[in-house]
Amino acid sequence: MSGDANTDLGQLVARTADAADLHAPVPTLLLELQTLLGGLAATVTAETNRGRRPFRPGPDWSARVGELAYGVYLLADQTGVDVPAAVTATAYSVRPQPGYQPANPSASDWPFEAH
Repeated sequence: MSGDANTDLGQLVARTADAADLHAPVPTLLLELQTLLGGLAATVTAETNRGRRPFRPGPDWSARVGELAYGVYLLADQTGVDVPAAVTATAYSVRPQPGYQPANPSASDWPFEAH
């Protein structure tokens, strides 16, 4: 996703949250995010018989993950976080540790240039 698409997405979340009066204090937003994430975890736990079966996302999975992502963007908007910059910084910090051997050697190239 391009930086402009992320900016547009952040602006869309801010505009729709304003229109729906969804802004709330940060602790409330965090509790809502925790509830959404807990619901996803409970779904996976139930559908996999506590990890005994493989997980197959159901028809509502995308919408529920979208709700969680919307909430993260809303939290970022409320706290002045530039989501694309923060995610990019995190991606650059998630590097293999010394001695790491990739499970798939053909995919071992790290996607970022060292800087």
